[in-house]
Amino acid sequence: MMRNIPTVTKNLLIINVVVFLASMVLQLNGIDLNNMFGLHFILAKDFHVYQLFTYMFMHGGWSHLFFNMFALWMFGCVVENVWGPKKYLLYYIVCGIGAGLCQELAQYVNYIAGGYADSAIQMIDYNGQIVRISTEQIINMWTTVGASGAIYGILLAFGMIFPEERIFIFPLPIPIKAKWLVILYAGVELMSALGGSNDNVAHLAHLGGMLFGFILIRYWKRHPYSGFGDYGMNKGHQFFDRMRTNWEQRQQRNTGSTQQTRRESDWDYNARRQSEQQEIDRILDKIRKSGYDSLSKAEKQRLFDSSNRK
Repeated sequence: MMRNIPTVTKNLLIINVVVFLASMVLQLNGIDLNNMFGLHFILAKDFHVYQLFTYMFMHGGWSHLFFNMFALWMFGCVVENVWGPKKYLLYYIVCGIGAGLCQELAQYVNYIAGGYADSAIQMIDYNGQIVRISTEQIINMWTTVGASGAIYGILLAFGMIFPEERIFIFPLPIPIKAKWLVILYAGVELMSALGGSNDNVAHLAHLGGMLFGFILIRYWKRHPYSGFGDYGMNKGHQFFDRMRTNWEQRQQRNTGSTQQTRRESDWDYNARRQSEQQEIDRILDKIRKSGYDSLSKAEKQRLFDSSNRK
């Protein structure tokens, strides 16, 4: 199974799992990797710039890790096959860092609006007693971990590349188009963020990952010669257009040379050409949806023959 996972996605899966297992082992010896490499509030004494990158590889539990890695495998494989490893990795990192920046902004707004700028605030403890707690103690506990922000960016990319693709998502009983799935997830995260949910989920980080992903995709789309091609179809539209052009040019050349010598009737000749064109279109559409590696050996040979036959 791992053989069919593209390189960057496979390595991201491995790194996240290994780091999580290492954090569990080291925690038994009193070393907290989440505290060291998780993203702290920018005004906290434990904040470091490198945490904007390292927090993406830390997780708070088995379920947190599992659902993030499942989504990374489900959508990341397809996006990487379409974009290629270089663009895909850049996009993943930008979305993850962008999500961290948005989370920092949200925490800063909470810091100002919640009165944490004062030296101490009053809180009620478990016994119902009013106590004064140092704001430094509180903001030091504001730590964000997880790859969710980057993965929400990958989900957005999948929805923008394949907006009409229908997929099954538990617990929905029917398939849903990718574009509606993206809108649904974004809407849920936005409502949760605005509703002040206390579920310890960084909803604005999720939205931040999608926001930065959208901005980057729009940039690629507006600047197709920026070094990364258009917004992602360097293995898709450009390849398909080139193959279709080669196919059409070859057919035009063959039309002039075979029109006088072929023995088949015009009806049979046109039917054969239409059938061949439909087969090539089917193969190209399969590459667009699932990547070149999804083709069978016969399909790869057919595509190769169609582009090289004189």
